[in-house]
Amino acid sequence: MPDLLIELFSEEIPARMQARAAEDLKKRVTDGLVEAGLTYVGAAAFSTPRRLTLTVQGLLAESPTLREERKGPRVDAPEKAIEGFLRGAGLTRDQLEERDEKKGKVFYAVIEKPGRPAAEIIAEVLDATIRNFPWPKSMRWGASSLRWVRPLHRITCVLSDEGGAEVVPFEIEGIKAGNQTEGHRFMAPGAITVSGFEDYEAKLKRAFVVLNPEERVEMIWQEATNQAFANGLEVVEDRGLLAEVAGLVEWPVVLMGKIGEAFLGLPPEVLQTSMKEHQKFFSVKNPKTGRIERFITVANRETRDNGATILAGNQKVLSARLSDAKFFWENDLRVAQRQGLEAWTDRLANVTFHNKMGSQRDRIARFTALAGELAAVTGADAALAKQAATVAKADLSSEMVYEFPELQGLMGRYYAEAAGLPAEVANACQEHWSPLGPSDDVPTAPVSATVALADKLDTLTGFWAIDEKPTGSKDPYALRRAALGVIRLVLVNDLRMHLDRFVDAQLLRHQIAANGDAEEALKEELLREIAEHGVFGAAVRTVLERLDGDAPEWVGQIVEHKPDTSDDLLAFIHDRLKVFLRDEGVRHDVIDASLAMPGKDDLTQLVKRARALSDMLGTEDGTNLVQGFKRANNILTQAEEKDGVEYSFGADVKFAEDDAEKALFAALDAAEAEIAPAMKAEDFAAAMSAMAGLRPAVDAFFEAVQVNSDNEVLRRNRLNLLSRIRQICLSVADLTKIEG
Repeated sequence: MPDLLIELFSEEIPARMQARAAEDLKKRVTDGLVEAGLTYVGAAAFSTPRRLTLTVQGLLAESPTLREERKGPRVDAPEKAIEGFLRGAGLTRDQLEERDEKKGKVFYAVIEKPGRPAAEIIAEVLDATIRNFPWPKSMRWGASSLRWVRPLHRITCVLSDEGGAEVVPFEIEGIKAGNQTEGHRFMAPGAITVSGFEDYEAKLKRAFVVLNPEERVEMIWQEATNQAFANGLEVVEDRGLLAEVAGLVEWPVVLMGKIGEAFLGLPPEVLQTSMKEHQKFFSVKNPKTGRIERFITVANRETRDNGATILAGNQKVLSARLSDAKFFWENDLRVAQRQGLEAWTDRLANVTFHNKMGSQRDRIARFTALAGELAAVTGADAALAKQAATVAKADLSSEMVYEFPELQGLMGRYYAEAAGLPAEVANACQEHWSPLGPSDDVPTAPVSATVALADKLDTLTGFWAIDEKPTGSKDPYALRRAALGVIRLVLVNDLRMHLDRFVDAQLLRHQIAANGDAEEALKEELLREIAEHGVFGAAVRTVLERLDGDAPEWVGQIVEHKPDTSDDLLAFIHDRLKVFLRDEGVRHDVIDASLAMPGKDDLTQLVKRARALSDMLGTEDGTNLVQGFKRANNILTQAEEKDGVEYSFGADVKFAEDDAEKALFAALDAAEAEIAPAMKAEDFAAAMSAMAGLRPAVDAFFEAVQVNSDNEVLRRNRLNLLSRIRQICLSVADLTKIEG
């Protein structure tokens, strides 16, 4: 069984595309071979900056001969039917077989498709793969119609077995497949003849090309850490940069250089970001001081002076880059120390956040007010929370963040400290951006959590107010991420809050901003009413009644979307909560059962209820109780519809005849005595446990007692008893939402 070697040799492939391209090559070629009947034992793909390589081991020498039998019409069938069968089978009449069956003689077509040599199939598959390769970006060059990521120079395609190696006959756009490749561009130029993958890999290494990207990664990291350790230093780990650098070199040569003394005072994050983004350098820090003092660069060749010239050139370029960073840093520090961060916040009045929501400065004013209100539930000092919110986005105007946007927040903390602001404010400048993703840390300091929550709620309410919500997979403003951030901030900090009141208050601010300035006293009255009522519509109606027709036009305009807008946003947050809890193993119907209960805008209470219900349903008693509840609910619902009355009270133990019936009365009394105080204390686990404890009594009741008795008094009493089961269970969670 022969082995196949394919190499597509080109100009430099961007590092970010290499890993995916190698996998695409492997999948497309192997899928094509299998589809054509060529199975194989194993396959592996590799990439370097100038080549994509695929090796396929244990390939069939040719595709198997296929034999297919097709049953046709009867021998005495109309001529047209027989002719149609012959066309479909691609045979003549004399090639058909006649076979006796129960209903007479029938034509059969026996079609044999002879196998084809592996080389012939490989050429077809490789041609289709190259012509339809899914590069993110590709180009044409010269007069060729072929598209590739960079100009394609060579194609190596060799089949080898114990008897030797042969080149697969193949040509595409004037490029003929052969058995030659090239080594390192500078250290081993020229053609190399290969006879198979092992020979190919070994000769490439002698020609200063490390084929396996994982091996290059390991070589770079090992040598970098060794050099740093020898100097009492540590390399700052960055796996993303490591993979990228490994895709830039075929023969990695690790060099360590020094950072100029003038730049060592820069914040380590600035040094690290500047070196990574502009130069693809690794940072090397002193573990005793935490300062970044050196850098690691990876060259693509060995030199006679052991990299001294390369290092000198890199250090010269790095000094120029760091001079810019030092200039930005010193300028920003002067502004922060002399004018304060408010000077930068004021500049944000000229930066548009969204054409329907005003400037960044307008937005800051809105969520600063919200932060002051949220402080009451987060436990933060309201004055500090508002101060932090006012300057949280200030660093967006700084020169450093303009140059390196990824440093936003972090630089805000440095500048806040330089301006002499309280530590809580400085920390909030950095932490309020979090969490950005599902794995990010959630701020727990009260001021930081308050500003983070206000920021995300303002974003959500703003886009809901202008009706620019996510649709399908499109979410250009990352509103799903913002909603998940709100959920995690509330849950991690165990915040107890009626979310809809804060949503309504912020929606009001957005609507006032959209419809013109409002009298401050009237605006504050509306916000107070929202805080009292908790419902936007009720608050506005109350104020309108007081004004008795003298309300400004904007008051009527702001209520146009409400309360639907508020309810819709809360439903969106609940949808994200379902996704969040589903990852914890909580079923969506369990969340629906909890959402149907009062207080669904209190996310902490909602999640505690859902988790407790999920735990209960994980037990045998819990699952069986739900079935008993559904049986009771179904019988009761049918009886109420039939009788036209509601059986909701009046069950009396003195009418109980069966012991199981009496036991159920006692069990319900005991459960109710436990559940009521547990629900009041929001001890959902205890309430669920007490509810699950009803299972034996409910099961025994249904086994022993006929609910719809001929005795009307007994029937009514038993239906009211079922009503008690329903009421007690529904006081804990809406079990009608549970599936199954």
